[in-house]
Amino acid sequence: MEKKKKKKWSLKEDFKKRWQLYLMLILPVAYIIVFCYAPMGGIVIAFKNYSFRKGIWGSDWVGLKYFKQFFVNPDMAKLLKNTLIISLYSLAASFPAPIILALALNIIGGTKFKKFMQSLTYAPYFISTVVMVGIILQCLHLNVGIVNNVLEFLGMDRIDFMGKASLFRHIYVWSGVWQGTGYSAIIYIATLGNVDQSLVEASLIDGANRWQRIKIVELPALKPIITIQLIMAVGGVMGVGFEKVFLMQNSLNLPVSEIISTYVYKRGLHDMQYSFATAVGLFNSVVNFILIFIANKVSQKFGETSLW
Repeated sequence: MEKKKKKKWSLKEDFKKRWQLYLMLILPVAYIIVFCYAPMGGIVIAFKNYSFRKGIWGSDWVGLKYFKQFFVNPDMAKLLKNTLIISLYSLAASFPAPIILALALNIIGGTKFKKFMQSLTYAPYFISTVVMVGIILQCLHLNVGIVNNVLEFLGMDRIDFMGKASLFRHIYVWSGVWQGTGYSAIIYIATLGNVDQSLVEASLIDGANRWQRIKIVELPALKPIITIQLIMAVGGVMGVGFEKVFLMQNSLNLPVSEIISTYVYKRGLHDMQYSFATAVGLFNSVVNFILIFIANKVSQKFGETSLW
């Protein structure tokens, strides 16, 4: 018998069968085009001496002038150093935290307690950045902060947490770990919930303890998700969040808190150097793209999972 030829896919016929799904795509696709792709036209400002009067397309073309200006800027080394230290510190502290939490919750018995712990750890994620920084500033305030009140009660000296540059990175990173760990663990918890129970039962029959079960059964199940999450995290190394850093900044911690995103904001909106700020932001985005490309290639070479 002759094998039936595979029918060629046709957009017109597929649309007739699944027109409801295509209809649902209209809003998200429109959102992506309007808010993600359309603004990319503004990238050309980085190569022009932008003027309000002349507009984007009427402004004079200057090529790589503002990129060169940034590369010879004495602040460049400090900005890159601060951005990389905060980002890598955040990656090292926040990436394994949700994995550990998911594994711990998967081992803990009792459905009610597990749900309570999940709700308790999810909650901080829904606190806005402004409110989060407000809580940090109030708790660590030199005169009225609860932390300093406790230190004084214990007979210790008060500490100006937000005034010490050496403490800024620790406060930024660990407050972020507290806020985001629970929510980030959702994908790992869902993956562990789909682990083949026959493998778990087999490990128990073989006498595996909890640590061995994690190593033999659960971590291999999480490996693809961990790889993808790590690639995406590496791709965002240069993209430290602007809002939280900016709100936590002051004149005392500025030497370690000034990063590329806050520098772009100040030079672009405050000093009205739009072309220069766009060039710096574009440089930052290109570096992020290169990092995510390299991380994906490394994952392809040494592992079985990658983004593309």
